[in-house]
Amino acid sequence: MIPYNVSEKKLALPEYGRNIQRMIDHCLTIEDRDERTKCAHSIADVMATLFPSIIGEGGNRRKIWDHIFIMSDFKLDIDFPCEVVTPEKLVKKTEKIPYNSQIYRYRQYGKNIQSMIKTVADMENVVEKDQLIFLLANQMKKLLVFNNPESANDTRVFADIAEISEGKIRIDPKSYRLNDYIDNSPTNAKNKKKKNK
Repeated sequence: MIPYNVSEKKLALPEYGRNIQRMIDHCLTIEDRDERTKCAHSIADVMATLFPSIIGEGGNRRKIWDHIFIMSDFKLDIDFPCEVVTPEKLVKKTEKIPYNSQIYRYRQYGKNIQSMIKTVADMENVVEKDQLIFLLANQMKKLLVFNNPESANDTRVFADIAEISEGKIRIDPKSYRLNDYIDNSPTNAKNKKKKNK
């Protein structure tokens, strides 16, 4: 009965195929170190012939020897002609990328809007400050309309500004009225047509 590949062990480097893996597995069983080394060199020759693209400049076979050692599960004990890769070098621990751990509850407004609100909140009470607050509030409402039209209203925007500014900016909904925006994006137009049918 012919054995199926799925029933055999997983290949460390499948690009070389199962026959090369079997050669390396056989090489591991050879007890005499000199014979084992000769066998490994023969395997390296076969790999160089079948896969000439992996040979480096000037016929450098270091990559081949690295691959043979990997395919032997780092167990092949021979006199390697060059330094080979070790499991530690192969599985290099990646450095952790420093991410901002702060969770932005108000992703719909973006980081810049939130930063601007905090900057404006620390400004002295001047006319320009009121104008900036009004501009930011309108921009926030516009973003809400495009991201979540159901909850896009002045009261929501003013409440978000108060929270983002940590209570430094409080707007009375009776004193301010923000612009009205309509979402005319093409996706909404298509959805409306579908609903009408």
